[in-house]
Amino acid sequence: RTVFSHSLHSLSLWGKNEQSFPIPFLKITPLFYQKKKITPLPSVLHLQFCKKPSMSNPSSSWVAQFNPGDWVEIRPRGVGFRGSWYAGTVVLREAKNTNRYVVEYDQLYADESGEKLLQETLDWVQLRPPPPPPEKKVQFKFEDEVEAFYSYGWWEGAIIAEHSGGKFAVFLRGFDEQIVFEEKDLRLPVQWVKGKWEPRFEQVQREKENSNFSKEVMKFTQGMQVEVLTDEDGLKGAWFAATIIEPSGEDKYLIEYKTLRNDDDTEFLREVILACNIRPCPPEIIVVDGFKVWDAVDAYYNEGWWVGVIAKVLINSNYEVNFIEYDEKTTFNQADLRPHQDWLNGKWVVP
Repeated sequence: RTVFSHSLHSLSLWGKNEQSFPIPFLKITPLFYQKKKITPLPSVLHLQFCKKPSMSNPSSSWVAQFNPGDWVEIRPRGVGFRGSWYAGTVVLREAKNTNRYVVEYDQLYADESGEKLLQETLDWVQLRPPPPPPEKKVQFKFEDEVEAFYSYGWWEGAIIAEHSGGKFAVFLRGFDEQIVFEEKDLRLPVQWVKGKWEPRFEQVQREKENSNFSKEVMKFTQGMQVEVLTDEDGLKGAWFAATIIEPSGEDKYLIEYKTLRNDDDTEFLREVILACNIRPCPPEIIVVDGFKVWDAVDAYYNEGWWVGVIAKVLINSNYEVNFIEYDEKTTFNQADLRPHQDWLNGKWVVP
C-alpha cells in the first residue's frame, strides 16, 4: 500500500475508467494519507439490500458481532476519508482480539493494477450494516444534513441550494467544495446504536419541524448560565459554557463564553447566537459504576463538551472515546466525561 506524506499537494483515487477524485486534506493536521484505487459501484448497492450481520442482544455492554461474508459499510482509516462510508465485506474475525475484523472493500484496490481489492483490519466501531432504505420518500430541502454518493462512497454534507430537475447543491465538508447531486444520490444520515438504526440529532430536529411539536423557542434571561452550540470550523458539534448577556433581536441573544477568549486574549469572547443553538446547562448525572462500551458520553476537550461513545474501558477509570463524527479516538479519565443528554421539546432526554 502506497503511503504519502501530508506535504504533497494532491492525491487521487483511481478507478479502472481512469477517473480521478481528489482526496481531501485536513489543512492543520500533519498526518499521512493513503492512495487507493476504485471501480464504479454497482447501482444495485443503492438499494442497500444486504445480508444482516449477526449480533448479541443489545445491552449496556453491547458490542457488534459480524460473520465472514456479511455485507457492511466501512469507515475507512485516514484523515483523507473522514466523514465517509464505503461498501465492503467481512473476511474474517481476529482470533486474539474478537472485536477486530479483516474487511475487504468493494471498490478500493490495493495496487494500481486494479486487480487486488484492498483489505484492512479495523475495530468493530468502524463497521456497520448498510442502512435500510427509508420507509417513505424523503423530501430533501435547504440546510438538510445528508450523505452524498461521491467518489464511490457516502460522504457527509449539507444541502446549500435547491436546483430545478430534482437536483441539489451539497457542500461536502471532507472535500471543502460544493457539488450538485441528483436526489437519488442523497440519503439522510442515520446512526447504528446498539444494533438499532436511529436518526441523527439533526434529523430528529428536522422531523420535529415538520410535525406538530410546539414551535415556541425557549426564552432566556440575563445572567442565565447556558451551553452554546457553534458551527465554527474546528469547533462544530461541541457545546460551550456561556452566560446570557442580553436579547439581541428576535430569537437571538448576546452571550459571553466562559472558556473561549477573543483573538487578543484580553477578555472572554462575546457573540450573538440564535436561540435554537442555546440550551440550559444539563443536570448532573452521577455515574457510580463507571461507563460501559458504547455508552453515549460528552467528553470535555478543548474547553468544550464533545459528543462521543465509549469504545474501550481502560484501567484507573480511563476510557477510550470514539468521536464518530470526526473518526478519531482519544483517551479520557472519567472526571472529564459525563453521560450524554439531548435537549428535546423542552426536556432533557438520555439516549
